[in-house]
Amino acid sequence: MKTVNKQTPPQSVGMSRGLTLLFAIAGGASVGNLYWAQPLLAPIAEDLGVSPGNAGFVITLTQIGYALGIFLIVPLGDSMNRKRMIPAVMLLAAVALAATAFAPSFPVLLGLVAFLGVASVTGQILAPLAGDLATSEQRGQVLGTVASGLMLGILIARAASGLVADLLGWRAIFVIAAILTLVMAVIMVRWLPVLPPRQGISYGKLLLSVLASYKDSRVRVTILLGALPMSVFTLFWTSITLLLSAKPFSYSTGQIGLIGLLAVVGAVAAQGAGRLYDLGLSVHAIGGSLALALLALIIAGVGQTSLFAIMTAIVLFSVGLQATLVLAQTRMMALDPAARSRLNTAYVVGIFIAGALGSAAAGLLWGWGGWSGLMITGGVILLITLALWARQRTRALSA
Repeated sequence: MKTVNKQTPPQSVGMSRGLTLLFAIAGGASVGNLYWAQPLLAPIAEDLGVSPGNAGFVITLTQIGYALGIFLIVPLGDSMNRKRMIPAVMLLAAVALAATAFAPSFPVLLGLVAFLGVASVTGQILAPLAGDLATSEQRGQVLGTVASGLMLGILIARAASGLVADLLGWRAIFVIAAILTLVMAVIMVRWLPVLPPRQGISYGKLLLSVLASYKDSRVRVTILLGALPMSVFTLFWTSITLLLSAKPFSYSTGQIGLIGLLAVVGAVAAQGAGRLYDLGLSVHAIGGSLALALLALIIAGVGQTSLFAIMTAIVLFSVGLQATLVLAQTRMMALDPAARSRLNTAYVVGIFIAGALGSAAAGLLWGWGGWSGLMITGGVILLITLALWARQRTRALSA
């Protein structure tokens, strides 16, 4: 690949089950920071005196901050000592969480959640590191397990924040998350393996090589196959809070969080997707996963007043979307083993910018077309993604 500075690829030493589990837990704890607020838009809006639609910008700013943090911090994983880097980034996230808990106004809250997004990139530093340490025979499964941890972190964040908000108010969850992050930082200091030194590359060259990677058609196609579904992912999960909190459901934030736990099957799907990658079936699996997610949106749109239909859609949507994202990310990091952090940066920046747009669109489109309009919008985006996959699967994807 000509779009990044070549180094000697790190030698794969293998990932034990225990270390893989630790990476999954730490990554999940980190990415959960992006979603603590998602079920809390109504109480945040009421407490800080803004409309529910404007409260959706809390999610948008968090996602934008995350994309910025990915671009500015994650590429350093290709040149810095990650045993020191990872706990330092987690400490920064703990500070951001504590500050968010005491935000005095909505504008200040927006600034703090953007900073929190920047600092919550540990999972995307750990994923390339897992790829470096894993053997070629286990890489897909290891990355799938780490991705499962990220997915579980999202689900637990949504469910726990709703339950804690019902009992203690929306601010309490950010205090709890700050303490959890500090504990994880200490654990990572103790248990991260000692890593061999990496070839030094200047910070400027690291960032330029990330930008240069977009010249490669394989990179662009893979990013689009993740970014377009990611916009639907955040659109779906932001708007489902609005759906379930309104009539005929009128559920509390805690109840909404518990229903969201159905998406845990997506975490299981991530491991299965990783195994499909190891078997060389990732191209076909991406198409099937996209089709499954599209079916879920159809069910959700048609059965919007039925709790059973919504729950079924959540399960199918989570399996389809999570499998797609894991497969696309794994393929991306396989393009150049010596530049996994930078390639992962290019991929994740793309998908989380799309995710920010999806969450913003959910708030804006809700007033226009309600749940049906949002499901139609998401379905159209997935159809476009399937058309891209069908056109490229025998060319860039099969490279």
